[in-house]
Amino acid sequence: MVVADFNGLPLAADAASARPHEVTLVHDTLSARFTRERPERLIGDRAYDSDPLDAELKEQGVELIAPHRANRSKPATQDGRQLRRYRRRWKVERLNAWLQNFRRVATRFDYYAENYLGFVHLGCIKILLRCYL
Repeated sequence: MVVADFNGLPLAADAASARPHEVTLVHDTLSARFTRERPERLIGDRAYDSDPLDAELKEQGVELIAPHRANRSKPATQDGRQLRRYRRRWKVERLNAWLQNFRRVATRFDYYAENYLGFVHLGCIKILLRCYL
């Protein structure tokens, strides 16, 4: 999982098994961030539509912006004004594409998640250096 800023530069990266749901991995990813402060807003896809996650992030001062699932039975919590920011989610996808340019990250040769995460961090460092130098 990767968290990007409004320019598409990496703020946090974390690697985990493909088995757990994305909602359970948000806290680990936010705790593995490269900056001291937490992001003000977290924009996610429909998989992040979780009221408990929204409440937990709101306690930490992070606004969750995610469109509702089609089968949602509870009342809507997002309106059109917040979801306009969802259109900028392509910047996170661009960051994922930049990380896929590194062959070792794209094909995951590593057996251990720690080794793979190290190469993801190296890729993030290279992306940040490319943008700031």
